[in-house]
Formats: sequence, C-alpha cells, structure tokens
Amino acid sequence: MILEDQKILKERTYVMIDLEAFRRNIRNIYAWCNVPLIAVLKADGYGHGAVRLAKELEQFSFVWGYAVATIEEAVELRDAGLKKRILILGYVFPAAYEMLIRYQVTPTIFDTESAELLCQEARKQNQRIPVHIKVDTGMSRIGLPAAEEGIETVKRIAACKMLTVEGIFTHLARADEGNPDPTQQQIGRFHKFYRDLEKEGIAVPLKHCANSAGIIGFESAKMELVRAGIIIYGLMPSVEVSAEVIKLWPVLSWKSAVAYVKTLPAGVPVSYGGTYITSRETVVATIPVGYGDGYPRLLSNRGAVLIRGKRAPIIGRVCMDQFMVDVTKIEDVRRGDAVTLIGRDQEEEIRIEELAELCGTINYEIACNINKRVPRICQ
Repeated sequence: MILEDQKILKERTYVMIDLEAFRRNIRNIYAWCNVPLIAVLKADGYGHGAVRLAKELEQFSFVWGYAVATIEEAVELRDAGLKKRILILGYVFPAAYEMLIRYQVTPTIFDTESAELLCQEARKQNQRIPVHIKVDTGMSRIGLPAAEEGIETVKRIAACKMLTVEGIFTHLARADEGNPDPTQQQIGRFHKFYRDLEKEGIAVPLKHCANSAGIIGFESAKMELVRAGIIIYGLMPSVEVSAEVIKLWPVLSWKSAVAYVKTLPAGVPVSYGGTYITSRETVVATIPVGYGDGYPRLLSNRGAVLIRGKRAPIIGRVCMDQFMVDVTKIEDVRRGDAVTLIGRDQEEEIRIEELAELCGTINYEIACNINKRVPRICQ
C-alpha cells in the first residue's frame, strides 16, 4: 500500500521494517559463511516487503540474486527495476514461459517435458536461457530422483541447445532439527549425485544446498551459493537451531493504537460467542486489528499486546478487524495510545516466536500472514 501521508498510514496499524537491522543481518550472514547469497524473497519477503528489501540488496556484491516461488513474484521485482538474478524455486507452468524469458528469470527444471517446452519457447524468442536443476534428496516435494534415472534426465535437459544448465540444487527437509543425521544423509546424496554427473561429462558451475538452517549448522552444505531465507529477517529457523552462531536482529515490528476504552462490570461477555466473561470490573481497550489483517484468531483469550510498556491480555475472540484487551492494571490508558503487537515497548517484548508458539505454528507463518492491508513503513 502506498499513501502520501504517513500519519494516515500509521493511525490504525502498520508494520515497521528496520532496514539497518536487515543490512546488518545480510553482512553478518555473509561474514559467517563466506559464500555468495541467494536472498529468498518469496511470499513478499516473508511478509516484510520484497521490493523494498531487494532494493537494499542491490548494493551488496556478495548477493548473487533473489529466490522467489512464482512468476508473479519475479515480475514484481523486475517491474520495480531490480537487476540481480531471480531464481524461481518452484515449478513454472508452461503458459508463463514466454514471460519468464522476456523478464530474464531463471526457472527450476526437473523433467524433460518441461525442458523441451521451455527450449521451444527459447527458440521462438531466440534467447538461450539458464536453468537450475532441482534434485530430490529427501524432501519428496519436487525434483528429479538422486539416482541413475535422474542422471539420465539431466543429460536430456543438458542436450536442449537453447538451455544452459547453470545450477543444480536440493532442499534440506530437516536441517532445523536437533538430530543432524537425516540432513547429513541428504547432503551426501546430493554430493554423490553431482559427482556422478561430472563423471558423465556434465559439470554444473553453481551448486547450492544450504537453506537458513543449513547455513548455520552444516559446513558441508555451503557450496558455490547458499539460500538465505528466514535468517535475513532476523528470525531463526527453529528453536533447535543455535542462535549463538550469527548475531541477527528482528527486522519487523507491528504496531497499532487504542481505538476505544470502556469500563465493564463483572459478568459481561466480551466478543463473539461470549468465550470470555468479566470476573470483576474491567477496563477494556479495543484494538483496531484482526484476522483480516493477518493477526491470528488463535490468539483469542491467550495472546497479549504491549501498551505503555506493560502486557495487556487479549480477552474474547479476535474478530476480523478488531479485538479487545484487558488494561485494568495499566494506568490511564487512552484512545490513541501506542499498541505493540510484535516488537519491543520499554523493557517488554513480544517476539514472533511467542505468537507462533501460542498458535501451535512456526514464525514463518506468522510473518507471512500479515497481509497487504497492513502498510509497511521502512526506517
């Protein structure tokens, strides 16, 4: 969302993006791994704003390019003037091949049918295009098998004269767990696969295996490139991944303001379904945010926000556009007071991980679900 008047933007709710924290994270990740980064910007930069963050990344020579999930995400970056390489990590449907070539976007390929159709479109446009091969070493999602069958598929893809096999990669399914064995096995399968390819005369210049958890915990996963995702936003892949290795700063905070304050007597139900009933005289503040903004309904009767540096528990169900909190123990709360949904207020802090735990999910989902109705303001 773009409005000229930032005061209007900030009155109801907004997400603040700390660009200096983002830049520090990028530098620290590179200092740790000393390998060029693919910055993963899918899902609008995990809810942080892909275009604005990509503009920050353009200055870093050690950032090879960006990874996205769809052609639409790639086109958004190109239309915004971004010049670095863009790799689509998922399957690209043939209807998008013309656009893919026109916008100079690199696709992921893992079957001969797609390669042949892409090659046909490349001939029409008279452009030779780079592709990255996806190998399935244990994720069981997309990718050709890490076996003889897969070797033969790569041979056929490499034989397509309008395609250049520039990269080959796999994805680690369990690198964010405490047990390293499944990940070491995946890395081993990938190493063997590309070495077998080399024996067949196919040397792929760019190999990448490490996701965020792989960057932190697995030296053998660092190859010509690494794919930095959740960690560039200052968030950890899981609680089992060491947070001591790389110093990171959360990039995102979420703010709102008190819309209404009222005092209810004991015995009054609050919000849909009356799932909360006041047990005493209660000062209630209404916050003008809800699941329509991506604030989880699962936080009903269990989450909290920060007002005047203190925690105010959510009472009743979170609605589409509003929810209520108990501010009885916070002195003199008034309409317009700042509310922190995610972030720090004085000595208190609510982290995305706290909300994720309360909702029984992961920090990725909380960040990605903050929708575009909520303005992003960069500082």
